[in-house]
Amino acid sequence: MQIDNAEFTHCVGLKSQLPQPGLPEIAFAGRSNVGKSSLINCLLLRKALARTSGQPGKTQTLNFYLVNSKFYLVDLPGYGFAKVPQQVRNRWESLLEDYLSQRESLKGVALVIDSRHAPSPLDLQMFQWLKYYNKPLLIVATKVDKLRSSERRPFIQRLQAAYGSPVLPFSSEKKSGREEIWSKIENIIGD
Repeated sequence: MQIDNAEFTHCVGLKSQLPQPGLPEIAFAGRSNVGKSSLINCLLLRKALARTSGQPGKTQTLNFYLVNSKFYLVDLPGYGFAKVPQQVRNRWESLLEDYLSQRESLKGVALVIDSRHAPSPLDLQMFQWLKYYNKPLLIVATKVDKLRSSERRPFIQRLQAAYGSPVLPFSSEKKSGREEIWSKIENIIGD
């Protein structure tokens, strides 16, 4: 995909702050520190549009990035081992559930997983939840550059077997998998 412009437009911590429905949205869900922001930056060919951090739980809001004035990529708060108070975690869960189950403009979800690890119970729970709500779904396995080349195919095959679904290998360092992910997103949003 040709990226003519990409900009951060909305930081949403409450349902009332969501932008008016209209343009298609693709959300990026995954565990804390799995590489969602790095994936978005790579897709948009930007170094730091989406904030990245080595500390889990830095993304605490739904962050909307307008692409080519045609659609949004939405970076969701990570689930899992972020060290945040239970009250904050409860607010995230409520906002995420409402957004993922009820948002009219949400056309699909990229479930971002770490290629080096077997799916966690939380990953599988999110996958099942998204399937239940019948959201078009693509599974992106990040950090494949951290695997030895001999490990990549077996690891991806194990992930595909665990999810019963295709898995797209991706590396933000090498930009590998970028075009395949854009192809899937374009199919989902009909662009």
